[in-house]
Amino acid sequence: MSDPTTADDAQAPEAHAPEAGDDLAQAVRQRDDYFDQLQRTRAEFVNYQKRSKAQAVADRVHLITPLALDVLNALDNFDRAIESARSGGATAIAEGLLMVEKQFVAALTKHGVEPIAALGQPFDPNFHEAIMQQPDAHHPEGTVVAELVKGYKLADRVLRPTKVAVSVHPAE
Repeated sequence: MSDPTTADDAQAPEAHAPEAGDDLAQAVRQRDDYFDQLQRTRAEFVNYQKRSKAQAVADRVHLITPLALDVLNALDNFDRAIESARSGGATAIAEGLLMVEKQFVAALTKHGVEPIAALGQPFDPNFHEAIMQQPDAHHPEGTVVAELVKGYKLADRVLRPTKVAVSVHPAE
């Protein structure tokens, strides 16, 4: 006769073998899920870093704008003072004011504020504000022929449009 415990022992490894395979398959699936989560989390973090950097740049531009506009108004007054000193014959004072004005412009340029080119350019309502029309036979119609107040931009954003006179064909 055969021993019943011996027969059970012989069948036991075969009965546990499918369970071990299931455990291994489950562990592999779990590992793959964790790896997938890790990759997604890394990608989300990289995207977060990019968004944060872009937001910081946008915030910087937004924070500089009011200060830049105030400084530009003072810069306009420097231009007026320089013209007044030149017309009054005080060339030494005009030269001193011009040096200070250049320092202001250099400081603004250092922080991304740049003048908008206008004179001789075609009128562009995105960058120019037409204050008047001026008859001019030497320029095509719609060309900026006079810059009345200088405009500035910060990065790609217009801080203040250039106030200009635009050419029109003279009346005949």
